[in-house]
Amino acid sequence: MKERKIIYKAHVHMSMFPITRMRRYRRDLIRPLVQETHLHKEDLICPLFFDEAITAPLPISSMPGQYRYPASMAGKVAENLFSLGIRAVLLFGIPKQKDSLATSAYDPKGIVQCAVFEMKKTVPNMVVITDLCACEYTEHGHCGILEPEPNNKYELANDSSLTLMNTIAISHAQAGADMVAPSSMLDGVVGSIRDALDNSGYTKVCIMAYSSKFASALYGPFREAADSGYSFGDRKGYQAPVANRNEAYRESELDALEGADFLMVKPAGWSGDIISDICAFNIPVVAYQVSGEYAMIMAACEKGWLEEDVIMESLISLKRAGASLIITYFAEEVVKRITGCSHHDTNSQ
Repeated sequence: MKERKIIYKAHVHMSMFPITRMRRYRRDLIRPLVQETHLHKEDLICPLFFDEAITAPLPISSMPGQYRYPASMAGKVAENLFSLGIRAVLLFGIPKQKDSLATSAYDPKGIVQCAVFEMKKTVPNMVVITDLCACEYTEHGHCGILEPEPNNKYELANDSSLTLMNTIAISHAQAGADMVAPSSMLDGVVGSIRDALDNSGYTKVCIMAYSSKFASALYGPFREAADSGYSFGDRKGYQAPVANRNEAYRESELDALEGADFLMVKPAGWSGDIISDICAFNIPVVAYQVSGEYAMIMAACEKGWLEEDVIMESLISLKRAGASLIITYFAEEVVKRITGCSHHDTNSQ
C-alpha cells in the first residue's frame, strides 16, 4: 500500500508570484470551470427504516427528519424519492418478534422482504439494497449466532452464522432485492453469500460488502433507529479497530477477492484515508456517512453553530477522497439542493 505523493518533474517550470496568481481561479465566473470534484444525485444512496409494528411514520428522536415507516408505505416512499432523482435506497428492518436465531430475518413475509416487494412493484427502476445482518432480529442484539464460552460468556460463532447470512440473502433476493449488503463483519461472509446466491440462481444480485467497518462510537443514533442495541458486551470482537489502517485495508482486500461488487467504508467522515487506499482495487467504493455524523451536523445546524453548507462540504470531501457512491441520511435534502426540486412530504402521503 503506497501513499500518493505529488511529484513535480524537473522539466516543469513553475512560475511564481506575481506571474502566478492562484486567486484567478477563484473568481465567481471561473470557479465552476475548474471545480475538480462534483456531487451528482446519482451518487447518493438513501437509507430507510421499516418497522413491522407501526402503521404510520414514526420520528427517530436522535435523527431529526428521519423516520421509521410501515412496509405499506414502502412504495410511496420509493416513488417520492425516485421523483426527486434518487435512484438507490438501503433498507433496514425492525421486526415484531426477535429470538436467538434471528428467524424473522429470513421470513418470506418479514418486514424487509415486504418492503422490497412493495418498492419493486411500485418503482421497478429503483435500485433496492438490503442490509444483511442479524442484530435487529436477535434478542441479544449481536450480529449472528452465539456460542457459549467459559465463565458463562458468549462469542459470535463465525461459521454457523455464515449459514444464517446465506439464508437471509436468498430471502432478500427472492423478494426482489437488487443488491445485498452484509454488515456483520464475519470472516468469509462475502464468498459464502456469493456461492449461496449463485447456487440459487441469483447470479445478477450484487454484493455491497461492509468491508472496512470500524467499531465506532458514531453508531448510537442508528441503534435507536433500528432497535439494534446489544444486551451485553460490544461488537469490537468482529468490527475493525479504529486505529488500524492496514487491518481495514486487508478486510477490503479479502472482500474484493471473495467477489464483492462494491466495497463500503464506515464511518465515512472519519475514514478518508481508507477510502483513498481501497480505490486501488478498482471496485466501486461506497462511503457511509453514518447516523452519528448526521446527528452531529443536524444538531450544530439547528443551534446555529454551523451553516447548512457543511452538509455539502461533508459529502464533497468523500467524493474527493475517491468514493464512487455515498450512503447518507441527507440524500433527500442534498438532491433538492442539486436539482432545485420543490419539497415532497413523504410522511403526509
